[in-house]
Amino acid sequence: MKKILIALFISTILSFFSCNLQNKQGSPVITATLQHECVHRLTNVIVYDIFNPPVAGRIYAYCNLAYYEALRFKDSSSLSITKKLKGFGNMPSPEKNTAYNFSLAAAKAFYTVAKSLTFSKDSLIKSEQVLLLNFKNSMDEKEYNNSSAFGDSIAATILKRSTLDNYKKTRGMPKYNVFNNQIGKWQQTPPDYLDAVEPNWILIQPMLLDSVAQFAPPPPPVYSLNNGSEYYKQVLELLTLTKNLTPLQNTIAMYWDDNAFVTRHQGHMTYANKKTTPPGHWMGIVSIVTQQNKMNEVAVARAFAVTACAMFDGFITCWHEKYKSRTIRPITVIQENIQSDWEPILQTPPFPEYISGHSVISSAASTILTKIVGNNFSFTDTTELEYLGLQRSFKSLDEAATEVGISRMYGGIHFRAAIEQGKIQGKKIADLYLQHF
Repeated sequence: MKKILIALFISTILSFFSCNLQNKQGSPVITATLQHECVHRLTNVIVYDIFNPPVAGRIYAYCNLAYYEALRFKDSSSLSITKKLKGFGNMPSPEKNTAYNFSLAAAKAFYTVAKSLTFSKDSLIKSEQVLLLNFKNSMDEKEYNNSSAFGDSIAATILKRSTLDNYKKTRGMPKYNVFNNQIGKWQQTPPDYLDAVEPNWILIQPMLLDSVAQFAPPPPPVYSLNNGSEYYKQVLELLTLTKNLTPLQNTIAMYWDDNAFVTRHQGHMTYANKKTTPPGHWMGIVSIVTQQNKMNEVAVARAFAVTACAMFDGFITCWHEKYKSRTIRPITVIQENIQSDWEPILQTPPFPEYISGHSVISSAASTILTKIVGNNFSFTDTTELEYLGLQRSFKSLDEAATEVGISRMYGGIHFRAAIEQGKIQGKKIADLYLQHF
């Protein structure tokens, strides 16, 4: 009996240590897909919190910069991005002869910045805790602590810049005044006549641009309802097109809508749909393209960071033109002057028409990604599967960006000039980034 008890005791001890060893080793973190998962988690929060496109672009830029600046030390040849951007201090460097897991540091930096810039932190906290536990259970405690602390130091430097970019200042500025008596100028649009979105975004400090007016487009066509005027030709072109949409054109318009908050009215009932934003859609495309191209972790992080920063700058210079020209939206000019019962298939976003923001940032993103993967890179965009149940395939990234632009005409929310000039401006911004990175 005594021998049996001793055997059971030894078996229990061995089982205990075996179990502890297994927990200590844990499930290995698959770092190849780590950033894709982080960005997707962030997108879910941005959608839930209903951040508008410029603000979403700002969040993606800071979070992905934090990820890259922590991860880049995994590759000794990778240089800092923030060093060439405006307003950033010197980034921390890892201590010599100290063990680090830079994937862990990158994830820690990403989540720390994301939690600071969003509202719904609980979701991010939960996913971060699971991730950090997996890291902790698969490495030495000292290495874990070093890596976590390094990620926090990167995040602190990134967040310091975010507190100085004038974002906080724009939150407390007076409500935008709509000059309803000015012919041809933007007015609030049906069905909800919402206040203007981010009228002071030109005060936000750019990442790489010399000023908000850099790459400013030419003025929009002069407002005129005279037959033969360039402006009236564009109005009639949009009106004719939207009245004769094919099923495919309708699908394209809905696919690229990317309106963060669309209200629906049915009788006395009003309800809203939340969807991803234009920068969120392109962050999804970055994820798809870099995985398909089988890029290494650091290259992926660089692609996310540079693309996000270019879109962030795109919104700043685009919004400068929007509130400079204050061009009237199609729904207003058509309903008031041509056909009172005309309705676009997309809900008009609450800000001026010229130029098309989606065209700007899509052109910027597609140009940068084309430089990375080539001109004839075919891919299937599955970003909208979870929101719309739709996906679309393209022969190139430029083809996708071109479709984005024309989708705004199909949707009845932009005239041709805003789309074409938006694409030109976005390419100029991307070219500037490609000169530096």
